[in-house]
Amino acid sequence: MIRVTIVSPNHALRVGLREMLAGHSGISVIGESVNLENINETETEVILLDSVSSASLLDDKMDYAILFLTDDVVSVRAMLNSKVRSWGLLSADATEAELAAAIHAVGEGLWVGAPGLVESLMRFQRAGESSGEESLIEPLTAREKEVLQLMAQGQANKQIALSLGISEHTVKFHLSALYVKLGISSRTEAVRRGVELGLISL
Repeated sequence: MIRVTIVSPNHALRVGLREMLAGHSGISVIGESVNLENINETETEVILLDSVSSASLLDDKMDYAILFLTDDVVSVRAMLNSKVRSWGLLSADATEAELAAAIHAVGEGLWVGAPGLVESLMRFQRAGESSGEESLIEPLTAREKEVLQLMAQGQANKQIALSLGISEHTVKFHLSALYVKLGISSRTEAVRRGVELGLISL
């Protein structure tokens, strides 16, 4: 069971998110707060956060995942250097299915993001790009490398999902994480970058 706390200054939004998640197995909303200062840090595993300004309260001691519900990519980019366990970025109008899947993913330590928002986020990362896997803002996981290798072999998302025994939704989340970590915005660039860094072979 993934324990979720909803953080937003908007009462109606907090109520709506709680009701939206109430029927999903594996997700338990354990609290609500207008800011990060009043959450139960020992119980919370995933925080739904719609107020980007609250990110300024994050510190290195917090061991939970953050899932942003915002289209404000400029403000979220600071999270790329955050020490939270994992994080994600969804549009404020994400569907119930997308929200639930993202909560499960970040709760398991994955980086997730809506493709369009991730692509925008990457525009802020290109300037400092350098070669070598050590240059990545976060090392790729073993599963992310598997996804990258299969993608390099020309497999589509559905084929990758079948090969790894996971859902297409999970494949998309892995791809979003790859795009963030590699600083790219397309499958072609991902393969090129993976080869440059010695992460995959063709």
